[in-house]
Amino acid sequence: MLENWLTPVSEALCTLAEENEARMGGHLHIHADGIPDLKKVKLAVLGIGAEEADAVRERLYRLSWPHKHLEVADLGNARRQEPDFIAPLIMELLQSNICPLIIGREERLLQGQFAAHHGWQKSVSLALVDEKLALNPQNPADSSSYLNELLMSKKKLFHFTAVGLQAHFLDESVERYANERHFDRLHLGPLREDIHVSEPYIRDADLVAFNLSALKRIEAPGVLQASPAGLFSEEACQIARYAGVSDKLQSIGFYGYRNEADPAGHTAAVIAQLIWYFIGGFADRKNDFPVSMDGLMEYIIPIKKYDYQLTFWKSSKSGRWWLQVPVNIGKGQKRHRLIPCDYKDYLNASKGELPDRFLQAFRRFDP
Repeated sequence: MLENWLTPVSEALCTLAEENEARMGGHLHIHADGIPDLKKVKLAVLGIGAEEADAVRERLYRLSWPHKHLEVADLGNARRQEPDFIAPLIMELLQSNICPLIIGREERLLQGQFAAHHGWQKSVSLALVDEKLALNPQNPADSSSYLNELLMSKKKLFHFTAVGLQAHFLDESVERYANERHFDRLHLGPLREDIHVSEPYIRDADLVAFNLSALKRIEAPGVLQASPAGLFSEEACQIARYAGVSDKLQSIGFYGYRNEADPAGHTAAVIAQLIWYFIGGFADRKNDFPVSMDGLMEYIIPIKKYDYQLTFWKSSKSGRWWLQVPVNIGKGQKRHRLIPCDYKDYLNASKGELPDRFLQAFRRFDP
């Protein structure tokens, strides 16, 4: 079935993988003569845009492989670069409990990634790493804004988070709409002060889209509109690892790479490193919520100001924290009922201080 969507990895890259037997290339189940056996595979690389994906593979196959028990496939490249074409492919992988790792040229391909999740799970949370929000609230039918279709339909999207935003790119109408919809936003400044604040935001997502334009131009020049400000590659790699280690996350896409704007292959090398750190996080998953509630310890705090109590949960396996939503949960929202947070949030709540992020989260569950 997958052959209908995919073309195999090139012979030259298969040779490169063989030459790097002890490195990543030698440990991947590669689509060469046919689709590999996927029974034990938990993660699959998928190229949507052969030139870009192959440029990344050339660097990726040469990276180290410290994972003894993780089975990863490289399924080659999609035959077409259309959201409607890739959506059923991604959904088939999701239904097989395989996490798709997408290397895509066009940002609009996120629509296919999201459609696959929505066709499988009706209540979906999306996190986008980007320097701006390509959204036009004043014209919902604007097809030039690839986010309009995703973010302006309340039926499709349960929650949206944007990480790495730069204030000078955000219009007032976008900010106003984001507030009305209770979207989470983490700007570049607070993230730069402490990269760890991004972890709960990323952990709340079913899927993550990583636009390469979120990185500084000097870090990732091979994008359509590179910005002088943005994430450093080390920060981006840490975010990618946070995504990988999240038990809730089921797919990730790296979008916006333009091979023709990257003659030295610098951006391709950065993407390869982002993938390496995502895989490292994925290999270190702890089977925490929403996979299992086992190992979660309960902490209850009375909040006198709001006349109710809050329940926090801490994982004995990973040390991560969650806040339980103190409102009724609708059908299909069970895996969203715990909001990722950190120890500092717990300490502040014990003093009666609730961050706006929590209050916004409670409102998302209102009918």
